[in-house]
Amino acid sequence: MGNLVCCVQVDQSTVAIKEKFGKFDDVLEPGCHFLPSYLGSRIAGHLTLRLQQLDVRCETKTKDNVFVNVVASIQYRALADKASDAFYRLSNTGSQIQAYVFDVIRASVPKLNLDDVFEQKNQIAKAVEDELAKAMSAYGYEIVQTLIVDIEPDERVKRAMNEINAAARLRVAANEKAEAEKIVQIKRAEGDAESKYLSGLGIARQRQAIVDGLRDSVLGFSMNVPGTSAKDVLDMVMVTQYFDTMKEIGASSKSSAVFIPHGPGAVRDVAGQIRDGLLQGSVHQDHKLL
Repeated sequence: MGNLVCCVQVDQSTVAIKEKFGKFDDVLEPGCHFLPSYLGSRIAGHLTLRLQQLDVRCETKTKDNVFVNVVASIQYRALADKASDAFYRLSNTGSQIQAYVFDVIRASVPKLNLDDVFEQKNQIAKAVEDELAKAMSAYGYEIVQTLIVDIEPDERVKRAMNEINAAARLRVAANEKAEAEKIVQIKRAEGDAESKYLSGLGIARQRQAIVDGLRDSVLGFSMNVPGTSAKDVLDMVMVTQYFDTMKEIGASSKSSAVFIPHGPGAVRDVAGQIRDGLLQGSVHQDHKLL
């Protein structure tokens, strides 16, 4: 603002309060105005119409007895059509707003647990804004927006919350790892069972092929060599396989030492044991059929 004789200048986004002999007279808009000071007119003060911000830090206690600092950011401005109320009715706008913020926050937060305070900060901000708008409109101010910009628990509480969160995440990770290991073991067991099943099929087919080969050999030898029985052919096959086995054991450099009876009598004993086993199995099968 500048003064020149009886003219005054009011800057943009500002209004001037004009008094005459100490009584409110008018609100001067931005621009140049004639002010006859010799008639008792004067400028009592100026009021900005710009948006202003006030940060309020309030300490309070939650329902679960945790002390927290709640930081609220209040954006407000004076109304041009109520400039006289804003200028005359409040001596300290910031202190008035702060008092209302303290009142609402300390009435709302103690009803909530700490976790709920973080989740419902928008509801707390709305409650503060509604209360401020209702109260400050009577003084010529508009509450544009109210934000809860920070909620600060005690440092030890924050550390405990972080540890709880870390423990929960570790528990989830352990469960996931256990599930993965369980799946691996199940798949390994299924693969092992399938491998054993296929191996059993191979061994069964191999033994069936051996039996078929022996049967064909015995029948062919009996037909081509008159006077020989199936027992004679089987004894000869057993002797041949016996010597083949001994040859393989002796030829392999990695074979372990094996002590077995050696001699023609040993072969006869093995052949006899095999025949006895087959005969006993056949008799048992006949009894079952009867």
